Amino acid sequence: MALALLADFLRRMRLDFFLTPATTLRTRVLRCDPSSILFDNDTPRFSDSETEKALRQASDILHSLQPLAFPTETVYGLGALALEPTAVARIFSTKGRPPDNPLIVHVSSHAMLRRLLPTNYVIPPIYELLMKHFWPGALTLLFPTDPSLVPPIITANQQTVAVRMPSHHVARALIAVADAPIAAPSANSSGKPSPTRAEHVLRDLDGKIQLVLDGGACGVGLESTVLDGLNKDGNLRILRPGGVTVEDLERVITTAYRGGESVPRVLVHRRDYRDEVMEQAPTTPGMKYRHYSPAVPVILACTVSTPPSGVENVSAASFVDSLRKHYASDKGLKVGILAPSDSSFAARLSALEGINWQHYSLGPAAEPAIAAQRLFDGLLSLDQDGVDVIVVEELKEEREGLAFMNRVRKAAGDSVWVRT
Repeated sequence: MALALLADFLRRMRLDFFLTPATTLRTRVLRCDPSSILFDNDTPRFSDSETEKALRQASDILHSLQPLAFPTETVYGLGALALEPTAVARIFSTKGRPPDNPLIVHVSSHAMLRRLLPTNYVIPPIYELLMKHFWPGALTLLFPTDPSLVPPIITANQQTVAVRMPSHHVARALIAVADAPIAAPSANSSGKPSPTRAEHVLRDLDGKIQLVLDGGACGVGLESTVLDGLNKDGNLRILRPGGVTVEDLERVITTAYRGGESVPRVLVHRRDYRDEVMEQAPTTPGMKYRHYSPAVPVILACTVSTPPSGVENVSAASFVDSLRKHYASDKGLKVGILAPSDSSFAARLSALEGINWQHYSLGPAAEPAIAAQRLFDGLLSLDQDGVDVIVVEELKEEREGLAFMNRVRKAAGDSVWVRT
């Protein structure tokens, strides 16, 4: 279905030549040292000649209208020149991405942001406040768009464009060297877990792109928070939770509005409100389609929340019996467990014999930022280890745990409530 939608969209955009199978490429990996890049205002300075050379080679590839992979603080991105429809179309064809799934545009400076916005558009004070505190960083903001400036293929013909300024020095320097905004979803085939290391990208997209810039492991590990502050009621709506938490946003806003003005509320989609129209025609990535799924089934083990009415809360032993029934083969059963390092649930499962348990620690339960950073690497690593099924333990939906659970629910094919 996704490929059929893409084919129709490319024909309507007169970009149907991308339907011709591409020649297999030889994907190169070039190492970049983020610590060797410093910014003088918005201009990158390099102390490592190899890093500078790699970024200039990457810029040349971008200007040849080809996509490439590069690191950000959130996940690795598959980037192309945002204002060139030909280049952007190659993102969709490389990923197999549905054309009604918008892209985020990445900029390196506020001056570059202005190049994307309608003439005479005045950035609202709440956005100025958020950019002051969270840019560069893992916060994406929705802005009004002018289709004569930003190609509709970026926005999926919506009236807004999503923009952020990454804090990863390799990402920001690449955008500055190319001197052009870069559209970049995660650098993986659509539906798979997002890559947080260069080797994840290479394993998935080897032969499909020319270059991967290796800037090391991503520090945040989950995609950016996407926020819509264009609503007439003055409230802020989080369309996708991510690297900037609700608590971070509320702390900054509360401090700024301490003088007695009406404080904008921070509302989370599907937690605090619903928008059926937007869910059918999303204004931002990650809202409509199932995401983040490895090749093997993923089960969410709910150990924190109360089960819905009519849903049974099963014992750990019953849960394991169900795993044996549905996933065991003549070769036995190999189960991956993604759980906090201090999880009593994981310890109880491991004590049950007859199953090959493969553990991937999410760090202490009290530190959800570590779990967020490790989630995608854990899914990809356990998949690579050849497990038959992956069990992810539920976290409390606070701080980075909110974004963690958002991704796990999209990855999981089933949820089971288990007594601990």
